Amino acid sequence: MRDGFIKVAAGTPKIKVADCQYNAGQIISLMQEAAGQGVKVLCLPELCITGYTCGDLFLQDTLLMGAEEALGRILEETKELDMLTAVGLPVRNPWDNKLYNCAAIIQKGEILGLVPKIYIPNYGEFYEGRWFSSGKDLDATFDFCSQENVSLWSNFLFACEKMSNLVIGVEICEDLWSIEPPSNALARAGATLILNLSASDEVAGKADYRRQLVLGQSARCMCGYIYADAGEGESSTDLVFAGHNMTAENGVLLAEKRFETGLTLSEIDVNKLVYDRCRINTFSPPERDPMADAHGIGIGRTYFSLDVSDTPLTRSISPMPFVPADPAHRAERCEEILTIAALGLKKRLEHTHAAGAVIGLSGGLDSTLALLITARSFDLLGLDRKGILAITMPCFGTTKRTRSNAEILASELGASFREVNIAAAVEQHFKDIGQSMDNQDVTFENAQARERTQVLMDLANQTGGLVIGTGDLSELALGWCTYNGDHMSMYAVNGSIPKTLVRHLVTYVADENEGTAPNLSAVLRDILATPVSPELLPPKDGEIAQVTEDIVGPYELHDFYLYYAIRWGFPPRKVLRLAEKAFEGKYDRTVLLKWLKNFYRRFFAQQFKRSCLPDGPKVGSVSLSPRGDWRMPSDAVATLWLEELENL
Repeated sequence: MRDGFIKVAAGTPKIKVADCQYNAGQIISLMQEAAGQGVKVLCLPELCITGYTCGDLFLQDTLLMGAEEALGRILEETKELDMLTAVGLPVRNPWDNKLYNCAAIIQKGEILGLVPKIYIPNYGEFYEGRWFSSGKDLDATFDFCSQENVSLWSNFLFACEKMSNLVIGVEICEDLWSIEPPSNALARAGATLILNLSASDEVAGKADYRRQLVLGQSARCMCGYIYADAGEGESSTDLVFAGHNMTAENGVLLAEKRFETGLTLSEIDVNKLVYDRCRINTFSPPERDPMADAHGIGIGRTYFSLDVSDTPLTRSISPMPFVPADPAHRAERCEEILTIAALGLKKRLEHTHAAGAVIGLSGGLDSTLALLITARSFDLLGLDRKGILAITMPCFGTTKRTRSNAEILASELGASFREVNIAAAVEQHFKDIGQSMDNQDVTFENAQARERTQVLMDLANQTGGLVIGTGDLSELALGWCTYNGDHMSMYAVNGSIPKTLVRHLVTYVADENEGTAPNLSAVLRDILATPVSPELLPPKDGEIAQVTEDIVGPYELHDFYLYYAIRWGFPPRKVLRLAEKAFEGKYDRTVLLKWLKNFYRRFFAQQFKRSCLPDGPKVGSVSLSPRGDWRMPSDAVATLWLEELENL
């Protein structure tokens, strides 16, 4: 439960229709199994104590009393379990003598509340209206199952006292299919986790639609969503039930099983959900109703308590959160990002009536991607790629490998190519400012970067072109760029693309051109195999002497930290916890902690560079543009974050 994680499960017991005591035994076994695996919230199917397919037996007192007795047995035999469970059964309301399809929310031997189904289907294979009434606006209290004053209420939330962000709402099957699911109002009133007790029959194609509903509703409500479906044991007279169980979190499917009984386990991160709700102001609370209860929202809360404990994570934590793991999805994402970036540059070239584009082409990954995007923009505009002027500017640290790759790449893409050796200009500058060539400090490095930018800007003026920026999102996060050097351009196409994704975008283009342009593919693969370096220090034996990741740390770690610390606002201890799981077996805790401290130090210290960035297209969920996603004072300090890391 720490860090906002709560272990959850959807469960499908194997039942017998109308055999309430048998079903109670199956439910108890499943609850005990769930508790043994650390589950804190369990959702079971609709009417699972009786079976969904009882038909006219629902009107028999014998069945209704049998269901109540079975629930009493469940309460007694699970009262020691530290777990909240939603279990389905029919309940007759003594105040109106109507029958309701209910979820009993139980914990530690007590019924916290009964929640009725709102939308009662009466079409096709479903004819619940023959037996059940809608629970819309129902509010009744009566003795039930040997407990006094049990509430049967449609507007109910269940809030955890020791985990304030865990607030549970309940809806039942068809409620999700309706035009206005109850979970909409429940989420607006604070529910971060929705339980759906369902009995949805299985016909060809229905599973896909059902999955879309669950994912879509979890995204729309920014909530966790547990869907528990009836399965084996229901009557097969006309229908088959497949036990299609799912757990989703804000549009992401965390776990899924079908055609199985038993548990479907995962963990919901309620803190993550609350962060997004705070960040997105269109997720608004309900308007205050003057006739509402004391909460002012028309939806009441009852409270329960769970013991606070660590939640071992079984959900997948990708080490590269910006890069889809599935090859087909990754290729689709790469094509989409290249197109978005190219369209952004296309608009800027059109608007400025630029005669061309100027790119500093180093033979490294970032400038390669910038050139690939620029070539696409020219194609979209119907312009000759010769209008792209690729400039290589060798100096003290340039190697033959990168110089050669830059020239080959420009040739293969049909761009114009030019070399401007800046060594003499930088040496003259050193003489002017009194900088010794033997002093290879930050001035030695940055002077080269600024000279290159000056060359690019002046050539752009000469040719009427735009200087295309090459720096990526990871470099901006770490401030790994020279202020008013490679930090500056006229349009920055890579500015919201992290380094791990840059690599996959270039790989994607290499793969796409393997058969049709083998020379282009070959040079891209050699660029991919070249160590990432600014090449500002003299080579050693002809090889790159300055490897970026040896200095600032592995980009795969920094991209991971960027995603969770900035996109999701996780505290350092939680970022470290996720990193330990994602990079288990590759980096130990000491290494992860070292570079996480470095990430926070650099991120705070380098904000001044991000406060004056050139324009560039946002292509993903994270951007550090001072005009858009990230607004932070340049003199903010990292003390709180670093202190937390020191205390881990």
